[in-house]
Amino acid sequence: MLIADILRIGAQRAPSHIAIVDGARKLAYDALDARTDRLAAALVAAGLGKGERIAAMMVNRAEYAELFFAAARAGSVLAHVSTRATANDLAYMLGKIGARALFIQRDLLATFEGARALGAQVERVVVVDGPGADLAAFAAIDAPHAFPALTPDDLLAINFTGGTTGRPKAVVVTHGARATSAQCGRELFGLDASDVCAVATPMFHTVGLYVWFGTVMLVGATAVMMRGWDAQRFIDLAETHAITAGMFVPTQLNDVLRAPTFLPARLRSLRKVHFAGAPMAVALLDRLEAQLPWTSFVEHYGQSETGPVTLRAAGYNAIKRESIGRPVPGIEVRIVDQATGAPCPPGVVGELVTRGPHLLSGYWDDPEQTAHAFRYGDGWLATGDLGICDGDGFIRLVDRLKDMIISGGENIYPIEIENALYRHPAVAECAVFGVPDDHWGEVPVAHVVLRPGARATAEEIIDHVERETARWKRPRVVEFVRELPKTAVGKIQKNVIRDPYWRSRPRRI
Repeated sequence: MLIADILRIGAQRAPSHIAIVDGARKLAYDALDARTDRLAAALVAAGLGKGERIAAMMVNRAEYAELFFAAARAGSVLAHVSTRATANDLAYMLGKIGARALFIQRDLLATFEGARALGAQVERVVVVDGPGADLAAFAAIDAPHAFPALTPDDLLAINFTGGTTGRPKAVVVTHGARATSAQCGRELFGLDASDVCAVATPMFHTVGLYVWFGTVMLVGATAVMMRGWDAQRFIDLAETHAITAGMFVPTQLNDVLRAPTFLPARLRSLRKVHFAGAPMAVALLDRLEAQLPWTSFVEHYGQSETGPVTLRAAGYNAIKRESIGRPVPGIEVRIVDQATGAPCPPGVVGELVTRGPHLLSGYWDDPEQTAHAFRYGDGWLATGDLGICDGDGFIRLVDRLKDMIISGGENIYPIEIENALYRHPAVAECAVFGVPDDHWGEVPVAHVVLRPGARATAEEIIDHVERETARWKRPRVVEFVRELPKTAVGKIQKNVIRDPYWRSRPRRI
């Protein structure tokens, strides 16, 4: 299966069924299919077809769906850029992949102008919304609907994720890999054409686009677009459209319970909740099950490089509450010894590795990083996560090999914050790490050693980081210390600093 086939199947099966609800706008499957054909033809006619890199920077909206499927039909390689990217991020990403065009919503043009001032160059900027939107004119190009022949091995997209250098890594995926994500969802998510599904996580993320939206389209259900997260807005939409299912990060579900307008009866239609992107706190899952006893809660584990890897079905929430579930069908997962690569026996901690048709092709123009990701050989991808497999095949995550912080479903890479801290004239050394937070799951904390004779307050340090990076990446706490613990070779021991913050954390079940 190719990604473009997903929409075509829905249009042929139930052409008049509503595919997308975007505010007051509704698009049936046949209308979305026709619009996609026109846009795909325009891409090919503009020389942006097979193998050409283009980028999207927009919130969840009908235009995103059109561009996603149109690029897939035209053979374009669509790069997905976070709407929260800074001008510096955007300049780097566009330059990294050599993007020839950028499809962007109007209120983000200032970010692009900032990127252009830093040297970003694209041949064409297409504004997707507002009066006289460029996208409408672009798609109106009178061009033949002649699309290139594609195979599952052809490149589909690039998703950006963080790296050890602090620069985003460009994850390259094929049609076959991401069609696998949707097919997995069709088999395991319990969705069908009668479902009305909230698309509440960003479509520029793997889970929001391929895992969830792709599945919704493949089963012929209706997708209700949320252009930004607001718990009260979700409750209103759920009541208005009788939403039956959704994919969320745990902090979003916490927001729902805390919303002033929350009443369980208002979510009476919500039967299937899937969550991913961060660990679910025990207390939160308890509250959710108590408030919404008619709703099933399903946990997912995966990465930008993989799509779905494991799933814990609702029926195992009680007896396997600590686990992330078992591998999804057709995908191999092992816990291996980091030194030898040999499989670990049940109950022994090792690195989680995975193999199968779901994997990335590699990192764009980065053979060294690609080789490192596949360092165990024989097609096994190292996830960077430590885990334990029990005798029933269920996997429990223990810790991350990487220092990545997952805050509200967003990845935060400490090296980026540390680089910003080191640009402060008073900072001599620093270490950034994640600590538990009831709402966000994790938040960044910084331990800072000041230069001799230098002075600074925690507020000044936090404000400095906020100016240097996106606001949501700022450390929530800054502790000034005399020195940082180090190994014999001089490496900072973050585990030693971090452990006291985590010892009091309730056990995750």
